[in-house]
Amino acid sequence: MKTPANPAPRVVVVGGGFAGMAATRALARSGARVTLVDRRNHHLFQPLLYQVATAALSPGDIAWPIRAMLRGQANVRVLLSRVVGVDMAAQCVKLEDDEIPFDHLVLATGARHAYFGRDEWEERAPGLKKILDATHIREKLLMAFERAEALDDPVATKRLLTFVVIGGGPTGVEMAGAIAELAQHTLARDFRIIDPASARVVLIQAGARLLETFPERLSENARRELVELGVEVRLGERVNALTDDGVQVGDEDIPSANVVWAAGVMASPAGKWLGAAVDRAGRVIVEPDLSVPGHPNVFVIGDTASAVRANGEPVPGIAPAAKQMGTHVGRTLAARIVGGREPGAFRYRHLGNLATIGRTAAVADFGWIKMTGHIAWVLWAIVHVFFLIGWRNRLVVALSWFWSYVTYGRGVRLVTAGEEVAREIETHGAHAGGRAA
Repeated sequence: MKTPANPAPRVVVVGGGFAGMAATRALARSGARVTLVDRRNHHLFQPLLYQVATAALSPGDIAWPIRAMLRGQANVRVLLSRVVGVDMAAQCVKLEDDEIPFDHLVLATGARHAYFGRDEWEERAPGLKKILDATHIREKLLMAFERAEALDDPVATKRLLTFVVIGGGPTGVEMAGAIAELAQHTLARDFRIIDPASARVVLIQAGARLLETFPERLSENARRELVELGVEVRLGERVNALTDDGVQVGDEDIPSANVVWAAGVMASPAGKWLGAAVDRAGRVIVEPDLSVPGHPNVFVIGDTASAVRANGEPVPGIAPAAKQMGTHVGRTLAARIVGGREPGAFRYRHLGNLATIGRTAAVADFGWIKMTGHIAWVLWAIVHVFFLIGWRNRLVVALSWFWSYVTYGRGVRLVTAGEEVAREIETHGAHAGGRAA
């Protein structure tokens, strides 16, 4: 790619998530020429994707165009493209049909679903990392109720109304609770033949408890809240197989047309691009300043990085950590470019962990204080609204949550690819009965 003659250092940032955006913004007054590359044109607030998947929010409520976010930063250009590699010798980023030279490189390419060597499971158990994942899951959930309403076969109906979530971390816990609320409250009066409240929601966790990064007391509280919502919580059990008919756990088969994967993540292939050392999840093992060993001009941040805190514990893969990493690297490069004092080693400041279980229940761990119940839920809502981009999104989400709280309603119950989703459900073992429409 041709670039105009300019002595200003060239900084390429790959990834427009929390980490990449924070790094880009921290370079606003550095004098550098910054190129931000992402294969999508929007920044996404991933922690609320499950609310899109369960019809509580619209995709536009939790995403914002990257160009709009950076329109006031004159030293940045945005490229919509897919990165396929990095040529460290030539100091350039390889795109599908071009190359971008760099003086400094920041990789914030995030993570994808990890199926622990069983990638064929992805077709039957989609994960939740992007908007297309969320809208696809939403349509499958809603279409399951629609198909069940049209069936005479009680076995097929039961299978359609059984929803399995695999993984007991924050995403799995929040997803299971939201599906239970959707079935028991939002859809309860919308159907004439089936009873949506009879839907079975199963949460499977291989570990001994839910929310393993939280204190045990909060994990147990989350389990009890889910059980009260009607979720069947199964701890210490591993999935042996995913079939067209459902999930095999131990010697038991759970017939289900809707399985959601929330059990693990794997970093992007950035480590392979760099030829760098990686951990078991594929994250690049970085230096204390988040640079790649042997390459002080290349940084890896966010979910792509394996970084260690001062106490030896790993930096968690959450949004606040990614933003802190991005800001740190941006300030490091800005200081390096202008000849100022660099901030040195990255120091992560843990602000706490939050997870919601239902419309009035959540758990919050701030180390010095731990909360559950309604107060924790209100705090969770405030924090998540604050992290959204733009006052429009904050206002819309806050009003949507208030309306849902008062009415139990979810206003984004749209099925736009009904025929395709119906075929997918039927292909994976649902057998249509004889009731006519």
